[in-house]
Amino acid sequence: MAVKAVHVSDVPHPNLDHQQQQLALSSPRGFANTVDNRKEGGEREGEETIGSITKFVVMGHRGSGMNMLQSPDPRMKSLKENSLLSFNAAAKLPLDFIEFDVQVTKDDCPVIFHDNFIFTQQQGVLVEKRVTDLTLQELLSYGPQKDESNLGQGVGKPLFRKTKDGRVFEWKVEQDDCFCTLEEAFNKVESPVGFNIELKFDDQLVYTKQQLTHSLDVILKVVHEHAGDRRIMFSSFQPDAAQLMRKLQQKYHVFFLTNGGSEIYTDTRRNSLEEAIHVCLEGGLQGIVSEVKAIFRNPGAIARIKEAKLSLFTYGQLNNVGEVVYMQHLMGVEGVIVDLVDEITRAISDNDSDKKVDQLRKFQRNTTLPPQFSKEELSFLLNLMPQLMVNH
Repeated sequence: MAVKAVHVSDVPHPNLDHQQQQLALSSPRGFANTVDNRKEGGEREGEETIGSITKFVVMGHRGSGMNMLQSPDPRMKSLKENSLLSFNAAAKLPLDFIEFDVQVTKDDCPVIFHDNFIFTQQQGVLVEKRVTDLTLQELLSYGPQKDESNLGQGVGKPLFRKTKDGRVFEWKVEQDDCFCTLEEAFNKVESPVGFNIELKFDDQLVYTKQQLTHSLDVILKVVHEHAGDRRIMFSSFQPDAAQLMRKLQQKYHVFFLTNGGSEIYTDTRRNSLEEAIHVCLEGGLQGIVSEVKAIFRNPGAIARIKEAKLSLFTYGQLNNVGEVVYMQHLMGVEGVIVDLVDEITRAISDNDSDKKVDQLRKFQRNTTLPPQFSKEELSFLLNLMPQLMVNH
């Protein structure tokens, strides 16, 4: 049975006024680069650090936000995700990092693309290819084409996308762009915005250590040659890849991505925040990036993550709601990955804590097309908020 969506602007606001004086919510270029909050005996030689975290960190999801082609919200189809256009639009905002997904092509080129498969249509028939089975040139033949004459963009193979529930949409956005490589991102995305490089692997495949090492080495070669002084962090849902990346290099921090049990996997390390903590401690990782609903379901995990001297960020659609972002800051979450980058950065950019709640409420009132959430999601969040406020 379909559930009618509810606008977030119709939701009553929790009383945050008594918390106003306790913190200032701000995000001007995030991490302090001097102290690693996992170490007590000083820095490892040659290591670049991104904690301890002194400001609330905001990261742009796939640049200026992911594309949800099935969404009625035009903001989710504004700029092509994971593109130079989207990255540079995000870099103009007071963001700390942009997050993007990196895979390695058949001819060993790290490219920025989220999905495991890419789709086109030939004579009316949908054709799918695994991204890692394509060469760079084969991948670049999809979608808009670079025009070396600078007179515009050519047209490649029509691009389609399949959602998790099997629906297929033509990949149309308001402002389109070509696919790009990791090297191009380093060379063409404006500084000082940092890169959160998600190491993308297929959940349905089993990888050998040799396969993982090869892909990570290819990625690291580009990073070492082109990163310069740009702030870098790595993240991955693949626990072996995350731990291996930490073994292969000590310069940049590595975070473990988890949905905290929202989906169950054969690999039990992916099924809870407790397992995520264990993965990090076992592999010497610096932090966890959790689906936001897992944190609200299990707020006590935040204290355990802090006790383990790990950093904590979140991702998920609820992070596109200003009050949810503010609530996480009160709870001790150190940063968020968001899609509505412009709206959320404006909502939290004011350093005056006396204006914070009014600003967030104004953000909601002025948002004409907020993300859609089911009644169950909103009920879950609203029922939990009073308890979180009491326990803070």
